[in-house]
Amino acid sequence: MINISIRHNFPQVIQALKELPEKAGGKAMVRAMNTTITQAKPAMAQQISKEFNVTSAQVKERLTVRRAIAKPGEYRFEAELKAANKAKGRGANLIAFQDGVLTKRTAKRAGRAQSIGQLGFQIKRAGGRKVVTGAFIGNDGRTVFIRVGKKRMPIKAVSTIDITQMFNTRRINEVVVATILKRFEANFNRELRSVLKGYIK
Repeated sequence: MINISIRHNFPQVIQALKELPEKAGGKAMVRAMNTTITQAKPAMAQQISKEFNVTSAQVKERLTVRRAIAKPGEYRFEAELKAANKAKGRGANLIAFQDGVLTKRTAKRAGRAQSIGQLGFQIKRAGGRKVVTGAFIGNDGRTVFIRVGKKRMPIKAVSTIDITQMFNTRRINEVVVATILKRFEANFNRELRSVLKGYIK
């Protein structure tokens, strides 16, 4: 979850608000926060898809924006960007990253010459394929499983990092927060000019 913290990061904006009519300052603040948090969504999707083997479109489907609103008599604004869980407490099944069966050539390239015939998985864009020994696909091609023990049953689904966890990766978060900090003040100044036009007779 990413929140815009105006008080700590933008003291000059806070000072400007003190010198403005409350209604004008609040309107400019809300507009600027909503513009900035909306810009942060594609920035986050781009950063995640740059590191992990998912598309920006897949990431955007899971990102939600809670917009700031202005309430009469209140001078507190919050805007929020977060990744929603598909299923609480569960990661993504490995099927999302399935990348074919390792052949003699691809197994050698992955440094896994002993894994010929095993399923390969490409979770991160950088680096080689990952292999889960004994993994197989079931559930009409929707799920990767492994057997628990040496018998045919029971089996269990194999999960890995989900978009929610990718979102919370510190290095990705830091890049997106930097984008927010870079863009907010310019957005605020632009929205403030727009709002103040209504106060000029």
